[in-house]
Amino acid sequence: MGYFEQALLAALLIGALSGLVGTLVVLRQRTFFAQALTHATFPGAVGAAILGVSIPLGAAVASVFIVGIMTMIGRVKRQGNQVASGILLTAGFALGVLLQGLNPSLPVKVDSYLVGSILTVTDQDVTLVAVVLGLAVLCIVLFGRQIMFSTFDVGGFRAAGYHEWPMELLTLVLITATVVTAMPAVGAILAIALIAAPAAAARLVSRTTTQMFVIAPVIGAVAGVVGVLLSRSLDVAAGPAIALTAAALFLLALVLRRLVAAAGAPGQTDARRPTRTSLRLKA
Repeated sequence: MGYFEQALLAALLIGALSGLVGTLVVLRQRTFFAQALTHATFPGAVGAAILGVSIPLGAAVASVFIVGIMTMIGRVKRQGNQVASGILLTAGFALGVLLQGLNPSLPVKVDSYLVGSILTVTDQDVTLVAVVLGLAVLCIVLFGRQIMFSTFDVGGFRAAGYHEWPMELLTLVLITATVVTAMPAVGAILAIALIAAPAAAARLVSRTTTQMFVIAPVIGAVAGVVGVLLSRSLDVAAGPAIALTAAALFLLALVLRRLVAAAGAPGQTDARRPTRTSLRLKA
């Protein structure tokens, strides 16, 4: 398999994974958390490059500390998860830039992990994405009902005798794994676009959450493949091309939703609102 075909396969798998897990991000309102995580794992990548170990491994280790710190800050009185995410988003990214500045002679270009370099993904990277995607699908199949129950009815979930923290932990693990595996391809900055946009687009065109879990990975995969093809034809970086394609698909879904709503508006208005003639008859 050539490097371009491998890039297409990586984009397909990463897009599907991002769309699937992005559905959890959107439904559970963890978009800002995911964005903070993408930026805050950057120092882990830099540290791994300095030590000469696997960069995804370094990002994964950093993410464990980041999630722990976010949890502790979020439990501080009169604070919250949004505050914790905002603090770590800027602090983590700044720490990565500082480490990079203190070590100018790094053996690899750490800057590529900001916007990604999907044309240089290795067989190990593709295998890792495939494994994480398989585990994510398995988790959704086995625990999807409980995750949705805890998402839409926390009180009822607790009243039914369940503990909320296992579902929250599972969601955080899936988000973290997705961010780490997507980083080499689309970068720390642009990963959030591929995670949030396909799921948000699927939410606009889906009638049920089940449909959303099916449509979002398809949109993500399409965004990944089309982005790589556009990057080759236009001779631009693949990461930004993928992110812009995902955003364009979201805008397309939004326009389609508005057109469908506008087409059905007259009938819905007549059904819900009584006409003047009917009011006169009733009078």
